[in-house]
Amino acid sequence: MTTHEPLTAEELAAIEERAEVATPGPWFIRLLDDEDAMNLVAISTVPDTGHGERWPDFDHHEIVAATLIQQPRYVDVADARWDENAQFIANARQDIPRLITEIKRLRQLLAEKGRQDLEA
Repeated sequence: MTTHEPLTAEELAAIEERAEVATPGPWFIRLLDDEDAMNLVAISTVPDTGHGERWPDFDHHEIVAATLIQQPRYVDVADARWDENAQFIANARQDIPRLITEIKRLRQLLAEKGRQDLEA
C-alpha cells in the first residue's frame, strides 16, 4: 500500500498489535545449508554461527522466515535480493517497535505544542 495519507491512530495500533504478537526478537540472519535448501538464507531467533550448518544440525524451531531456498526453487526472489530482504526482515523486529514509539513521542510533542499555542 502506497499512500500519502497520515497514519491514523487505528492504523498505528494495528501495526503495534502485529509487532507485539510476532515471535519475540531479536531476530538474526542465518546462513544455513543442506542438500535440499542449498545456501538457505533464513531469519532466526538465534545468531548465525558462521558454520553454515546442514540439516539436522540446526533447529528448525528457531527459523522465523527464509528468503532463499534454492533446491527446489521454493524461495528465490527474481531480483536476487535475498540477503537484502533478510536484513530488512530481521531488522524489522526491532525497527518497527522503535518507529511506533517515536511516532507516539512525536505526536505527544505536537499535541503539547498545540495546547501551548491555544493557551498563548
